[in-house]
Amino acid sequence: MHDRSAIATALAARIAAAHRVLVLSGAGMSAESGIATFRGGDHGLWARFDPQALATPEAWRADAPLVWGWYRWRMAGVRDAQPHAGHRAIAAMASRAEIAVVTQNVDDLHERAGSVDVVHLHGELFALRCDRCDMRAGEPPPRVDAAATERETPPACVCGGRVRPGVVWFGESLPEAAWRRAVAHAGSSDVVLVVGTSGLVQPAASLPGLARRAGAFVVEINPQPGFRADEVDLHWRDTAAHALPELAAALDAQLAEASG
Repeated sequence: MHDRSAIATALAARIAAAHRVLVLSGAGMSAESGIATFRGGDHGLWARFDPQALATPEAWRADAPLVWGWYRWRMAGVRDAQPHAGHRAIAAMASRAEIAVVTQNVDDLHERAGSVDVVHLHGELFALRCDRCDMRAGEPPPRVDAAATERETPPACVCGGRVRPGVVWFGESLPEAAWRRAVAHAGSSDVVLVVGTSGLVQPAASLPGLARRAGAFVVEINPQPGFRADEVDLHWRDTAAHALPELAAALDAQLAEASG
């Protein structure tokens, strides 16, 4: 099945009949909003910056102002980015079907588009917390025209610790509660849409297989396949911003026809 309209119609029928749908999104989804991916070749963040110097607990202990300044630069970029049509399509479909989102992205684009049930496997950029007592902290004022390597002293917590980004750094474990919710969603969904993820980052990459073994129909939406053919039931070669609005429109048409 290669025709986009036919794919959208057939998949919309599955979603309309599904008890639960899971969307697993990765960096490719945010990239369409202008947020740089980590592994995007010459344009990826790790092609320009050293992850060991910026995204590890050791880097934080060695030079917290450098790490904090870099993440504040990333926060400013994410704040400037806007949800695209794919983000909005997921939120729209969630008003017509039971849809949960599990994302590897640390931005808040799904939420800003209107999605409510969102699980962040790798943490949340703006969910700041203390590095000592783990208490949540409010977001500081946005940076304006700051360079990526401009140091900035992290805010102090009332306990004497330092406020850090709420992301999962290399060498840290995933948030246990988020992982449990992701596994539960994967095991109980009838349809899984894997959108904009390479399938290389574990343990998130294991979720489509878990869902498929539990009986789910797994669809990969990506211009280039990241998962093997035997790991998914259908590969839709398109971007999230194109495919998901078409899917949402097909779902609307099917539900309207069923109710008319």
